[in-house]
Amino acid sequence: MKFWNRFKKDKLGILSMIIILVVMALGIFSPVVAPHDPTEVNIKIKLMRMCAEYPFGTDQLGRCVLSRLLYGIRTTVFLSLIAMFLTIAIGTTLGVIAGFFRGWLDEVIMRICDIMLSFPSEVMILAIVGILGTGIENIIIANIIAKWAWYTRMIRSIVIQYTDKNYIRFAKVSGCSTFHIIKKHLIPGAIGEIGVLATLDTGWVILNISALSFLGLGVQAPTPEWGMMLSEAKNIMTIYPSQMLPAGIAILVVVAAFNFLGDSLQEALNPKKSIN
Repeated sequence: MKFWNRFKKDKLGILSMIIILVVMALGIFSPVVAPHDPTEVNIKIKLMRMCAEYPFGTDQLGRCVLSRLLYGIRTTVFLSLIAMFLTIAIGTTLGVIAGFFRGWLDEVIMRICDIMLSFPSEVMILAIVGILGTGIENIIIANIIAKWAWYTRMIRSIVIQYTDKNYIRFAKVSGCSTFHIIKKHLIPGAIGEIGVLATLDTGWVILNISALSFLGLGVQAPTPEWGMMLSEAKNIMTIYPSQMLPAGIAILVVVAAFNFLGDSLQEALNPKKSIN
């Protein structure tokens, strides 16, 4: 309740959450709200200006830009959320094992993380996609491999902080099982901070997926994806620059919304946050 009272005072955080929820709802119901088939090609109406039938006009192949933008939510945003969820799941599992049990398990996991973190994540993603090839599954795998070590280390630090709490110590001396302590006391206490990490980094994943598609290494045509839309629009940027705007603005707004929401959640979870 105290968290919600602090969070609802942050208007930017509330606005960011609304934007994210609206975008996700549009993605879920895109077959209903999209005016046209996003992959339907009609050269006769290519590069059509904005009108009632095509609110954002058409691209160089005569496809509805608005429809592709709405369907692109599924590949750009939902794919990022799936990649983030899997990364958090792996990072939480290994982070809890390392931070709670400590000992040799902690040493082994941390040394592996040190090795993984020695490589720049962007370079690693490009290398993995180059080796595995293009495709949605490979994009998810690349993002997980590039980020799991960072999340493992961060979540381990959070877990160590909570294992020193009095209620965790009391549960240990009371004879509670390790699984019970982790499930009922440790994870519920740390889930807020883990959620903040995930929210702040979701925008980074969206940018990565869009960048890979822009470079031709991510989602492939004709699947609608925001980075792919930017890549296609750059070929006609000199004669029809407005083609860059829908996908570019969509990426900007959604990434900013996730970042602002993460900042707001972080401030709301901080009990020492000063009130002006």
